[in-house]
Amino acid sequence: MKKLQNKTAIITGSSRGLGKKTAIELAKNGANVIINYHSNKAEAEATVTEIVSNGGQGLAIQADVSQSAAVELLFEKAISHFGKVDILINNAGIIKNKLLKDFTEEDFDSQFSVNVKSVFLTMKTAAEKLETNGRIINISSSTVRLMMPTYSIYSATKSAVDQMTKVFAKEMGSKNITVNSVLAGPMNTELFLEGKSEELISKIASFSAFNRIGEVEDVIPVILFLCSDESQWVTGQNIGVNGGMA
Repeated sequence: MKKLQNKTAIITGSSRGLGKKTAIELAKNGANVIINYHSNKAEAEATVTEIVSNGGQGLAIQADVSQSAAVELLFEKAISHFGKVDILINNAGIIKNKLLKDFTEEDFDSQFSVNVKSVFLTMKTAAEKLETNGRIINISSSTVRLMMPTYSIYSATKSAVDQMTKVFAKEMGSKNITVNSVLAGPMNTELFLEGKSEELISKIASFSAFNRIGEVEDVIPVILFLCSDESQWVTGQNIGVNGGMA
């Protein structure tokens, strides 16, 4: 039997990048996968097509996960289609790089809305709707362990996610639901590469023990483990997956 056979997973922000590759990998391991997207319907449906063509089960559902009504509807549609939800992976996120003095209130609010409020809302809903022995994985960032100029607000959002993760893990123990965060390092994704020069990317890569930025394939095995039954004794952890960067 496949590792995640008969499990159903919701992955927020999974039409591209790490979220998309994670969805495909979970489906290969037997999970029914909900591809959540905000606006990129074409890429979400392409992800579902790839999953189905490989013998898996997937469904694309549009939802702005920073809105409570949309989150409720996301879970309701997932349960209506697949019967239950066992796994929640909070992957949706945005980043804006500026010196702190240059941030506007709108910049601040938008990052906290997508990166923090969405995690709060999905975990709040999961507390009621996730199956016993479920799994929650929040995608965080290794920037929380570094003092990198222009990352102040982004790092603050991910620090908030990490702290919610640790406390919520204690609150969900009675249902045998584990809650962990993955502090991913810089990866070869659109989210990280956008707006960065080759020189800056090389400089950031030099912080790693392996002198390179990561690939999504470096991070997915850790996510897969945290989704599985083998991780039942791992909860409330902020796990760095960054090639020794931090």
